[in-house]
Amino acid sequence: MTKPLTTAEIRESFLAFFENKGSKRLPSASLIPNDPSLLLTAAGMVPFKPIFLGVKQPEVPRATTAQKCVRTTDIDIIGSTGRHLSFFEMLGSFSFGDYFKREAIAWSWEYSTEVLGLDPDRLWATVYRDDDEAAQLWEEETPLTAERIKRFDEADNFWAAGPTGPCGPCSELFYDRGADFACDEPDCSVGCECDRYVEYWNLVFMQYNRDEHGTLTPLPNQSIDTGMGLERMAAIMQDVASNFDIDLMRQLVALAEKITNTSYTGSFDADANTDTALRIISDHARSVAFLIADGVLPSNEGRGYVLRRLLRRAVRYGRLLGVSDPFMQQMTDKVIDLMGEHYQELLAHRELIAGIVAAEEERFLQTLRTGLSYLADALAALPQGGELSGAAAFELHDTYGFPVDLTLEIAAEGGYSVDSDSFEQHMDQQKERARGSVQDVSWSSFGGTHADIVQEFGATYFEGYNTYELDAVVLAIVDQDGKRVKKLKKDQQGELILNYSPFYGEQGGQAGDTGSISAAGASNGKGAYFQVTDTRIKDGLIIHAGTVQRGSIAASESVTAAIDLKRRNLIRRNHTATHLLHWALRKVVGTHVTQAGSFVGDTRLRFDFTHFERLTAQQLAEIERLLNEKIADDLPVRAFETTYTESRELGVMALFGEKYDEYVRVLEIGNTSKELCGGTHVGRSSEIGLFKITNEESVGANMRRIEAVTSIAAYDYVTTLQEELLAVATTLKASPRDVHAKVTTLLESSKKLKAQLKEGGAAASKMDTETLLDRAVVTKTSDGSYKTVIASPENVTAGDLRQVWDSVRQAGADACILLTADCATKKTIYLAAATDAATNAGFHAGQQVQQIAAATAGRGGGKPAMAQGGADELEPARLQEILAEVRAHCMAGS
Repeated sequence: MTKPLTTAEIRESFLAFFENKGSKRLPSASLIPNDPSLLLTAAGMVPFKPIFLGVKQPEVPRATTAQKCVRTTDIDIIGSTGRHLSFFEMLGSFSFGDYFKREAIAWSWEYSTEVLGLDPDRLWATVYRDDDEAAQLWEEETPLTAERIKRFDEADNFWAAGPTGPCGPCSELFYDRGADFACDEPDCSVGCECDRYVEYWNLVFMQYNRDEHGTLTPLPNQSIDTGMGLERMAAIMQDVASNFDIDLMRQLVALAEKITNTSYTGSFDADANTDTALRIISDHARSVAFLIADGVLPSNEGRGYVLRRLLRRAVRYGRLLGVSDPFMQQMTDKVIDLMGEHYQELLAHRELIAGIVAAEEERFLQTLRTGLSYLADALAALPQGGELSGAAAFELHDTYGFPVDLTLEIAAEGGYSVDSDSFEQHMDQQKERARGSVQDVSWSSFGGTHADIVQEFGATYFEGYNTYELDAVVLAIVDQDGKRVKKLKKDQQGELILNYSPFYGEQGGQAGDTGSISAAGASNGKGAYFQVTDTRIKDGLIIHAGTVQRGSIAASESVTAAIDLKRRNLIRRNHTATHLLHWALRKVVGTHVTQAGSFVGDTRLRFDFTHFERLTAQQLAEIERLLNEKIADDLPVRAFETTYTESRELGVMALFGEKYDEYVRVLEIGNTSKELCGGTHVGRSSEIGLFKITNEESVGANMRRIEAVTSIAAYDYVTTLQEELLAVATTLKASPRDVHAKVTTLLESSKKLKAQLKEGGAAASKMDTETLLDRAVVTKTSDGSYKTVIASPENVTAGDLRQVWDSVRQAGADACILLTADCATKKTIYLAAATDAATNAGFHAGQQVQQIAAATAGRGGGKPAMAQGGADELEPARLQEILAEVRAHCMAGS
């Protein structure tokens, strides 16, 4: 083998090799797949799934990629082995009906031996048991003999998208790392689970379609999906024991060593806890950085939950190594330094990644503190040596994010055990609930009526940037049940698909157009008229949803499609304003701000952005001022198409979390804003008219939302505020300019009056303590005697009752029972309290309150020394009756 290559060199050599074979080098797709059945991109072929299904036509016949992937199905064993990673890079080469088995096999051998310099005598191939063609090609195209070509069953060497759909045999390449990596089994060979024979290359020959009966029929276009794990190949090339010892990962492990003040030995023994923790921290740091860079934010569901779990898991293992301060930002910064040159999105979002990681880690540390308090209380309630219930351990894990192994450790230190079996049952139930909520991952989710239509006619041509009415042909009709029909009649709802359309389908946050689709004669009230109430995009089709208002409309019919231009104008004013808002936010708040979602309608706009705290009134005012200044500048607004690569070179901002095709549309607003956007916009900034922020709020961890209005809606908003201000001014008998000062003065006066009232009420509630003591009841028991004050203080709140008790206790009372009506709510409230001497002699505040609650149809209870309760308002006479009953009860010594 030639000199060891770095991870980056292997990546580049692979891409360059297949580029020289005629493949188009494509950038990695986002970790957020454009596929409703998948949570994250976990394989190199995921971005090409619609092509393999035949739903989408390939733009190139062959491609090569370095695809970033996140896979957490085996998260519990990450760190305990040298092979499993949550983040990894899959190097792939793909043929879409172009080259097939012969070229794929020959090129895999050529790259392995001639480019990487792997020893041919150490290479083995596997094929599917019945794939004689592949076995023969390995012998024809490479020096391998039949003895070095192993056959395996479907479980190992046959790939399928699901029970039905595209499928085909696989062929894999293995590298023999030598006897030093072998296990003790005498029959250790290719396919053994040990580390000697490493599968590093997988060729999927996608050549069949499997129907519901299991029958395989050849696909019209046979394709290739090649995958080579970058980290695994780096371990082979650098002759290291595991993925964590390769150049890139070892630098992350070294930083984790420094942060935790520990040493990494590389051991995989069961008790190598320090090494395991260092591997987990290093691995998870990559996933965290890449997920945030691709638009995933921490949350309690979906992708956000995966991110949160990975981040918290890394933090937890840091704490197990003695780190109490936040540290993960150092780890993600290192990831960006190591991988940002190839994955530019890391560099572009460095500040955002740092801010979210820091905020989320601090939030988790607070969670740990809360969990520790909960656990301490739960253990204190157990007898010494008792067992913590599985439900309590699960509550700690599920609600507080408290790791179960930390629960086990803390419990053991105190001499307690944990019902682990019950905990696992609760975990299994949660997993079942989670599985029930996951969408079907089969490829059939890509099919359906709309997919059939696009296969028959192709995608709809959008002509609506500058055209608002055009002639078109109805290609297909779908009724409200989702079935394809030939005609819709009057009052029937459904969808029309045209060959050309001026209607903008809802996407990118912009609401879909409304308008009409009419047949000949509609202008004189005779032709068919279809009212479009919404426009959507699916499978490349522009779908016009609505109702037939007059006549009937049929497939193949010529029609005129016209949008509601007044509504469109309002929408595009709002849309252009969101771009200026994005610019202003980054200028005022910081460049870490990125768009994380939006809605652009005809009456308002909503803009979600990444940030960690509430915007101040001064910041909001400055954002408004800057934006309205740009509107008044009458800046030209220009849109043009270019390639995604060229747009990045021009400094165009790509929106956070968005996925883009090779060709993109750029929107420029003067020299102010330059972003990728496919929406509709004004021609000059002055057309926006006026911009006003109506609300700013939090919509989740590290995410804020601004709502605003423009144009006529902004004028109406300002007018309404002005009318309300004038009404308040009239009420206050002040000018509009003096309203704030007048209200401030009134509030100060009100505050003083409330304080005086409260002070007077508290004073009155204390009553004459000497009088109260004179009326106190002395109760004698076998354990002693105590003096109880029984009273009904007036003009008090529930909080004042404790002050009354403090007063009488200081004056010499041993206990009190207070029953009255709250001066604020008029509800009946009661409190019982006692000193230690009274409780030792038999007084029990909780029992006293429970007896009063029973007599008043109320609720209450507490401990022997303090209890309180309440009920609906009582008549004064009834209140006095209960006081008399309590007094008699105490005098009797009960």
